[in-house]
Amino acid sequence: MTPTFQVCYFGLLAERRGLAEEQVNHPAATPTELYAALAQQYPLGMHADDFQVAVNDEFARWDHPLKNGDRIAFLPPMSGG
Repeated sequence: MTPTFQVCYFGLLAERRGLAEEQVNHPAATPTELYAALAQQYPLGMHADDFQVAVNDEFARWDHPLKNGDRIAFLPPMSGG
C-alpha cells in the first residue's frame, strides 16, 4: 500500500502550488524524495536547500524517515513587517 501524507505548504510554496494543504499518496521514504516528486509535478520553483521541513509539527532533517500518515510541512523563509 502506498503511504498517504498530509502535505502543508507555506509562504511562496503555497502561492505557487495554489493551495495550503493536500493529501498525497506517494512511496517517498524521506521529505527529500517527497519534495522532489512534488516539484516535478508542480511549478514550486524552489530547491529544498532553500527552506526547512517539519514532520508531525517538529522541524526535521531532509533525510528523516517518513511513515504512513505523517504530516509534512514545507517552510520557506518568511518575511514580515
